[in-house]
Amino acid sequence: MNNPWHLYLMAAMYFIAGVMHFVKPKMYMRIMPKYLPKHKQLVYLSGNAEMALALGLCISSLRDIAIYGIIAMLTVFLLVHFYMLSSEKAGAGIPKWILILRIPLQFGLMYWAWWYL
Repeated sequence: MNNPWHLYLMAAMYFIAGVMHFVKPKMYMRIMPKYLPKHKQLVYLSGNAEMALALGLCISSLRDIAIYGIIAMLTVFLLVHFYMLSSEKAGAGIPKWILILRIPLQFGLMYWAWWYL
């Protein structure tokens, strides 16, 4: 498997998601679990991580590290998804069925990354 288009689609998706952490940081801070410190810094850190991992997917010598990083990042992001299910306020007005659907979607994204190993 040599650089299929869908690998670049994945990279673009994570890069755009990372950029959005800087364009709309308040949107991400609103969904941060209360028990985590320094929400703004964590939002920027996760945005940088998404962009770096996206670029890593495009560099063959870094691809495996980027894939493991994406899987680890998505695992950590599950904290946010479960937190958003904890109350209406934490859910930020998103319908509960969408919040529930995001959990298996997260595992699907992990599998999609793992598939390139």
